Amino acid sequence: MREALGFAAVGLLAYAVDLGLFVLLRGPAGLDPLTAKALSFLAGCSVAYAGNALGTYRHAAARGPRRYAVFFAVNVAGALVQLLCLAVSHYGLGFTSPRADTVSGAGIGMALATVLRFWGTRALVFRDEGRVGSWTG
Repeated sequence: MREALGFAAVGLLAYAVDLGLFVLLRGPAGLDPLTAKALSFLAGCSVAYAGNALGTYRHAAARGPRRYAVFFAVNVAGALVQLLCLAVSHYGLGFTSPRADTVSGAGIGMALATVLRFWGTRALVFRDEGRVGSWTG
């Protein structure tokens, strides 16, 4: 439970960075939705890694570029889920308002991507470090 709560707290912070930057880049900055999402993702991913490495999984034995690269790859997979949701909504279904882009990319896409990211972070990046029991409770 401690691991899931730590992951959730870090995720909320990273989500806030991702969403806030996306809204800023999509709205006032006037970037197209996919570019805005890609840039906000990079910022959110870096915040998530730092929070998990220094917080949730702070007792992990190894740190460094390899671990960040695997973390980044897991998050790229999650970002692809988000981008797919955004692209289907914006270009496939024709919901082109900034609000619709936010709901599809940062709402629905983020929810689906979070499941993938938790599994990947736990299974591939930090493996058994910091765990007390089963992730199912």
